[in-house]
Amino acid sequence: MFGLGWPEVSIIVIVALIIFGPKKIPELGSALGKTLRGFKEEMSNPTEDADEQDIDRQG
Repeated sequence: MFGLGWPEVSIIVIVALIIFGPKKIPELGSALGKTLRGFKEEMSNPTEDADEQDIDRQG
């Protein structure tokens, strides 16, 4: 996991709890999950805009 061990991960979690508080962490996790899911969907299914840009470059 990015070269991080358990001590480093635990310190990051503790700092996040101090900064955001325990009530805000689930909301941030949910938003991060939705963002990553949307990014993965866009990477696997290119949009029409990308197809139009390819056509413009060829023509």
